[in-house]
Amino acid sequence: MSGTRINEWFVPGFGPPKFRAFVGLLFLPYTGMCVCFAIIGATLVDDVHWDRVGAIALIYALALGVGAHAADTIGSKKAKPWGSYFTKRQMLALLALSLVAAYAVGIYYIVLYVPLLAIAAVLEGFFLLAYNFEIWGGRFHNDFWFAISWGALPVMAGYLIQTDSISLLPFAVAGAAALTSFAEIRMSRPYKQLKKVDGDWATTASLEKRLKTLSLSTIAISLAFMVARLLL
Repeated sequence: MSGTRINEWFVPGFGPPKFRAFVGLLFLPYTGMCVCFAIIGATLVDDVHWDRVGAIALIYALALGVGAHAADTIGSKKAKPWGSYFTKRQMLALLALSLVAAYAVGIYYIVLYVPLLAIAAVLEGFFLLAYNFEIWGGRFHNDFWFAISWGALPVMAGYLIQTDSISLLPFAVAGAAALTSFAEIRMSRPYKQLKKVDGDWATTASLEKRLKTLSLSTIAISLAFMVARLLL
């Protein structure tokens, strides 16, 4: 069971195995970080369009939370913990449906309000495929590009969907988000290896605590940004 990561802290301890595996596939604390980066980017403006905050959060929840993790299960050269619970056809269907839904929302806003959001949409689509399917010899499957696609770009996309413009402020925040994502993936890799082999319980527990702190802190910061915009 440890090899499947079905007993991870972010996987519910109830329900049938496939339900638990699906929730595990979403990696909710880390998907939550990515969604929160987009929300932070969307709340950097004075006049917040709250429908657009919801839209960008939904886009990233679908495309990266669902689609990217399905793509990772299909495209990785290493065996993935959730692959034994779902067929390749099921993962392909999940990937296709999540991307179609995410891009439908994105295209609606691109066509009617924020054409510059298309830049983020194209870049994120590229990284989703290049990172998770390890194309070009895995050139884009590394911690640097993970930090860009899961940290920096969501902030920029959130800002773009509000303003259809670029300024220095979102770049600075995007840099902080990229560093946070880089820290997360650097801790996550050894943590995953230790979980697979049931090794060094103390180190595993320490890494898990740090990952929890990082993800929950990011979520708390995004909530603070939203509350501040609602009250000010």
